[in-house]
Amino acid sequence: MDDIRFERHFRTPYSESYYIMQGSSLQSNNRLGTVDIHFTSAAVHGTLILERELEETDLTKLIEQIDEDLVLSADMPREDFLVSVYVGKDIGFYSDEYFADESDNDTGYSEDEEG
Repeated sequence: MDDIRFERHFRTPYSESYYIMQGSSLQSNNRLGTVDIHFTSAAVHGTLILERELEETDLTKLIEQIDEDLVLSADMPREDFLVSVYVGKDIGFYSDEYFADESDNDTGYSEDEEG
């Protein structure tokens, strides 16, 4: 696929996560999806989450591009690249801070019971 770029979200010693952006402008926020890559001793496992459906030919081109640009460039030995593909939408981002804020706002009392 043309005009695809990968923006690293995080990296650990044996895994990486990238946002997949489509479009030539760095200012455009046209996220196509995300890919998580996990390196094991024999294989590389990928989880590809797309935010919209792609034609089969575009999907295989994208997987090949992920393999060439991200997996092979990591210079880790591998026998196979196994990819699970999902189509979904981003509904939110949650963290400990979110839940702490929620519990601070929820005292367990309704406004009528507070004295």
